[in-house]
Amino acid sequence: MNTIITILQFILALGILVTLHELGHFLAARAFGIKVEKFYLFFDAWGIKLFKFKKGDTEYGIGWLPLGGYVKIAGMVDESLDTNQLKSEPEAWEFRSKPAWQRLIVMVGGVLVNLLLGIVIITGLTYTQGDSYIPNDAINQKGGIYAGPAARQVGFLTGDKIVALNGKPVVDLLGEFGNPNFLVADKKAVTVSRIVAVSSKDTVIVLPNNFEEIISKSLKGDMPFFAPRYQFEVKTAVSGGSAFKAGVAEGDKMIAIDSLPVGSFFEFKEILTKKAGRTASFEIVSKDGSRSKKYITISEEGTIGFQPKFIGFEGLEKKINYGLGESVVKGVEKSFTLISANAKGLGKVVSGKTNAKNSLAGPIGIAQMYGSTWDWLNFWSLTAMLSLALAFMNILPIPALDGGHVMFLMYEIITRRPVNEKVLYIGQIVGMVILFSLIAFIFWVDIARVLGF
Repeated sequence: MNTIITILQFILALGILVTLHELGHFLAARAFGIKVEKFYLFFDAWGIKLFKFKKGDTEYGIGWLPLGGYVKIAGMVDESLDTNQLKSEPEAWEFRSKPAWQRLIVMVGGVLVNLLLGIVIITGLTYTQGDSYIPNDAINQKGGIYAGPAARQVGFLTGDKIVALNGKPVVDLLGEFGNPNFLVADKKAVTVSRIVAVSSKDTVIVLPNNFEEIISKSLKGDMPFFAPRYQFEVKTAVSGGSAFKAGVAEGDKMIAIDSLPVGSFFEFKEILTKKAGRTASFEIVSKDGSRSKKYITISEEGTIGFQPKFIGFEGLEKKINYGLGESVVKGVEKSFTLISANAKGLGKVVSGKTNAKNSLAGPIGIAQMYGSTWDWLNFWSLTAMLSLALAFMNILPIPALDGGHVMFLMYEIITRRPVNEKVLYIGQIVGMVILFSLIAFIFWVDIARVLGF
């Protein structure tokens, strides 16, 4: 039953995302009088259809292969590679007869819908759920801050308790520290309470003039500038990962690595990074309180394959409620932050800084994220993230993706010369080879994880 719930959530999310994406292309095409021959949710590979009907000029249906969907637009070289229609003179209702700017709008229609869907969902979640923050008093009571590498560079230490910013007592540390009014101030003084010997002593750290540059660089890294000292336990061990193979289970707490105490989650991450590529001894406390040692291999990226659940601040968080206008602004900000994170992640994979096998997730991996219990908050949060990821991936300038068509159309608009139809055809084939190779690789990654390779 749990597996069925996982699959149903994934299919529902995919159905929503694909249908609305293709609807973006469909509506834009129809708005400019372009004939749409087919509208399919999921692929009808080898002509196998689960359901179909025809209304007007368009055949609507559901294919059997849940890897996407498509609209077949008359007079366009697409993934069907149908060039027969190009042998005759363009008809008024064909894609190729329309001005380049109209064709451009048709091609970005799907991406725009996915972008708007992500923003709308995140705005709705922000409006109904609000945001929360951990009060500074609670952070100080629970061990102060974790100071990341960039924070240590300017004088902070892990365990510091931040008291004031420019003499003003702190209530919401992360919110106030990241406030532009503080970041652009001529003088940025941070008062911290620090244990020296056995007593607590106030220390003032004056941030350097190039601090904005320092924090900007830190945001591009994997570690925060600073953060509360979150305690954590295992939420899920990824199938086939090192932690899973070692028998790490939900609810386990990792308290030491090679006898080095784990003070908080980010301190734990730093230890993993230093021991990347090695096998280490992990001291673990299980749900029932029993202690054990497990030998776990740490990947070259400093991971062992589990999702953490942060603990220790339950009941201490404060909630912030937003009006509709504020929620829209927050929704847009959060959405573009997620797109930026996707771009950075892909950049690391392409540059070789991150192992693709450990970073990519296919249908199986994504389905597992939805989990085996139906949680609507989790469902819509994940669906919003997937919608934004789909928008980003589709706009990449790869032939066979929307971004590839946009690339050719931009060339036409700039040079005022259409791209040769043979070039479009060859580009589509090249793009499809790249796309299917990527799909095959991602499927292999998913299956290898499940089988423990």
